[in-house]
Amino acid sequence: MLPEDFITAYQNALAAQQWSEVEPLLHPSACVTFSTGAVHCGIAAIEAAYTKNFALIEEEKFAITDVHWVIKNDTLAVYLFRYAWSGIINHHPASGSGRGTATLVCENGKWLLLAEQLGAGE
Repeated sequence: MLPEDFITAYQNALAAQQWSEVEPLLHPSACVTFSTGAVHCGIAAIEAAYTKNFALIEEEKFAITDVHWVIKNDTLAVYLFRYAWSGIINHHPASGSGRGTATLVCENGKWLLLAEQLGAGE
């Protein structure tokens, strides 16, 4: 798997809205920071946050675009990106977008998300 393949797999896992699809893509020490500023460190905390979002946002679509690789080698990859999501919350259309930064590490030939920070965009 290449780091680019990770991005596709991650988008597909989020689109499935199933924790069992997302969890294998995370490093055990992963930390995710949402655009609200909420920080979720460790698999259990990330699972709680993601499953809450999966339950809240129906028919969610999540896209990563405009990827810029800061570094990419055999064991580490860091990229900047734009993201956009849309779905239905409480029977009403909802959406958001912003910029993000992700850090991946490669262990045993598999790329895993170590850190992700989502922020507001322009």
